[in-house]
Amino acid sequence: MKIGILGSGRMGGNLGTLFARLGHDVTFSYSRSTQRLDQLAQNAGAGARAATPSEAVTDADVILLAVHWTQVEHVLGQSGTLAGKVVISCCNPLNAEDTELVIGHTISGAETLAARLPDAHIVAAFQATPSEVMFDVFAARDSALRPSLIFCGDDAASKTIAADLISAIGFDPVDVGALRIARYIEPFAMLSGVLAYETDQGPEWAYRFARFDRLFGLSSSSR
Repeated sequence: MKIGILGSGRMGGNLGTLFARLGHDVTFSYSRSTQRLDQLAQNAGAGARAATPSEAVTDADVILLAVHWTQVEHVLGQSGTLAGKVVISCCNPLNAEDTELVIGHTISGAETLAARLPDAHIVAAFQATPSEVMFDVFAARDSALRPSLIFCGDDAASKTIAADLISAIGFDPVDVGALRIARYIEPFAMLSGVLAYETDQGPEWAYRFARFDRLFGLSSSSR
């Protein structure tokens, strides 16, 4: 697939690099430094390049939106139309200081983005897992027990694409339903942030959701 990265910071840079290593054509865009974009593309290997947001979007099958919430409008203003595109958003609607959600309770950041881009197919994913753990998960992707990664969206085909990418990186994709469920994922991401950045244990955190009966091979007759 051709994947355009809008936002090449830690999350966009790490995920884009992993997508490239899986054999996808990846275009990195939107960084404060063109030198960083060039370096990302070089480090990611064959099939990766640096470009402008509009160039990243034009031929892409999938867009990864990985900017700070305060930069969403700015990057979308440079991207051109995203009509018909699968847009995987890992944006949490945080204030400039990353201390509070600025949207919640009655609507989510993901739903707000969908209203802003009515002709795109929004899938909310990756926002509750720290970027620093991505390479470790990828390295352990052949392990029997994988960390979970929750995602949601309203378009079934787009969610299938997102689930395939999530699984290829090394996570167990957990479809939690319609895009409105992002109202619960985004606050959960705040908890992930607390564990990653407000403890002395480091940011390499992941999580796992599992049915107890499936995890331990229990049947209904054994309960």
